[in-house]
Amino acid sequence: MTSAGERRCGDCTLCCKVMAIEALAKPAGSWCAHCKPGRGCAIYADRPAECKEFACLWLVNELLDERWKPSRSKLVVTTSDDGVEIRCDPGSPNAWRKEPYATDIRTWAVEGEHNDMTVLVIIGQRMILVTPEHEFDLGIVGPDQRIVRELEGTKVVGVTVVKNE
Repeated sequence: MTSAGERRCGDCTLCCKVMAIEALAKPAGSWCAHCKPGRGCAIYADRPAECKEFACLWLVNELLDERWKPSRSKLVVTTSDDGVEIRCDPGSPNAWRKEPYATDIRTWAVEGEHNDMTVLVIIGQRMILVTPEHEFDLGIVGPDQRIVRELEGTKVVGVTVVKNE
C-alpha cells in the first residue's frame, strides 16, 4: 500500500466541486471556475490559501485505502472540530450509502458515539448526522446555524439546528 505521505491528487479534482472556497465566492456543490475536472487547477500557482492548505483524509491518512480516493468513491472525507465530515459529489448523492463506504461510516459513528465525535454527511448544503442507530436529516444548515445534539449518556437521541448566538 502506498503510504499516505506519497499520495497525490493525480486526476482527482472532486474537492474543487464539493468544497466551498470563500476566497473565490465559490459555493459547495459546484465546480470551481478555475478547475479543469480530471486535470487540475488552472491557477494552481496562485490558488487561494484555503486551497493550498487543504488536504482530504485520503491524501493524509493511510487507513483510507484506494477505494476511498475521492475520484473513485465520489466522497471527500475531512475532519472538523467535532468529528468527521463526508462530502458527497452532488452528482452521486447516495455514494455514501454504497459499500464499502456505508459500513466504514457506521463504524465511525459507533466510535464517535463513544468519543463525543460526530459523523456528518454533506451533500451540497444538505447535512445528515449519522449515528449508530439513526440518520438525522437536518436539511440545509446555514453558516449562521449550528447543530445541537440531545444526548442520553453518549447516545444521540435527538438533533436540532439553532441560530448561532
